[in-house]
Amino acid sequence: MRRRIATGVVCVLLFACVRTSASPPPAESVAPAGAQPAAQVALLPADATLVLRARTARFRVYDHPGPGAVRSHTLVATNDWDQPLWLPATEAFVDADGTVWYRVRLPIRPNGTTGWVRGSDIVHREAGERIEVDLSEHRLWRIANGGTVATFEVGVGAPATPTVPGRYFVWARVPSVPSGPYGVLALGLSGFSDVITDWVGDGRLAIHGTAAATDRGADVSHGCVRVFNPQMSSLADVSLGTPVWIHQ
Repeated sequence: MRRRIATGVVCVLLFACVRTSASPPPAESVAPAGAQPAAQVALLPADATLVLRARTARFRVYDHPGPGAVRSHTLVATNDWDQPLWLPATEAFVDADGTVWYRVRLPIRPNGTTGWVRGSDIVHREAGERIEVDLSEHRLWRIANGGTVATFEVGVGAPATPTVPGRYFVWARVPSVPSGPYGVLALGLSGFSDVITDWVGDGRLAIHGTAAATDRGADVSHGCVRVFNPQMSSLADVSLGTPVWIHQ
């Protein structure tokens, strides 16, 4: 059994769990000539995840960092509920001009997409917790400061609409109606279903509540992770940007 790292999986929020109208971590890129690896400049914490928020209304994203980098695209710095996006950093270095760069996970298709942002364009904080979901065990763990805070039996995707394994983060936090399709709360994730692409929300994954206790331990969803409402309520304080790891 793997060591627990707390993750969460998603439904579309419009999430891919109720209709409203696995990707392995990407290989780390090689720093350009003249760059200093993050380990040399101590840019990333050893026991937490650095999460980044844009200073302006959009993230300026680059495919490659370093002097002369050309912006590849921009990303609106809020989600569909006007909540700020906090993007986890996976790599960092200082280039030959002394510019700090961070490689971040992006909440777009395809799953696992990353890009680079300049340190001067963002503000950051440390996220000391994470969520892990083991699909084969139908279990979710919330881990903070190296220890398990809570663990729940959960429902996951049905065979025709499986939950997609991958490394994600909490993209949105949306309270809902306890008796509704998302239960008391939905934590929208940065990833997407591999099967559902034409629903509102583009099949975005989520970890969300359910009023049905029988969902626990079952393969019942359209790709989301279902948590029984009384337990889902305890995840209401999970911060945006919290890393989520879903695996078999």
